[in-house]
Amino acid sequence: DNASRTVIKGSRWLLLRNKANITRGEDRVRLYDLLDANRNLMIVYVLKEDLKQLWQYKYPKAAHRAWKNWHRRAMQSAIEPLRRFARRLKPYVPGILAHCRFGLHTSLLEGINNKIKVIKRMAYGFRDDEYFFLKIRAAFPGIPR
Repeated sequence: DNASRTVIKGSRWLLLRNKANITRGEDRVRLYDLLDANRNLMIVYVLKEDLKQLWQYKYPKAAHRAWKNWHRRAMQSAIEPLRRFARRLKPYVPGILAHCRFGLHTSLLEGINNKIKVIKRMAYGFRDDEYFFLKIRAAFPGIPR
């Protein structure tokens, strides 16, 4: 109906923001009105918030239980795009669970990659791969082999 469309129109960025970052009262009211107007949207929003919690777990077994619970709820929903997303996400679960043991963020990995690129540029023209890898290991002494 038209009232639902009016509430939903132009709300994409509100839905994509983290709930904790929605500080303005009128934005919160608009979000709740939006979720009340569309049941499927509310289900997807709740599951989105739950999925983000996977990154907070410290123990892989607890994170795996949470994943299985999330996946079951997503697959039981009648929302085909959500079910398709859950199926596509499933192969990445081991990597997500590895975050519990190794709390590496992409910022650290990007820094390491950039440093390796600098070493590679400095070594331009050399053909000795073994020496190149030794230089990389020397650049990161605190990281075990």
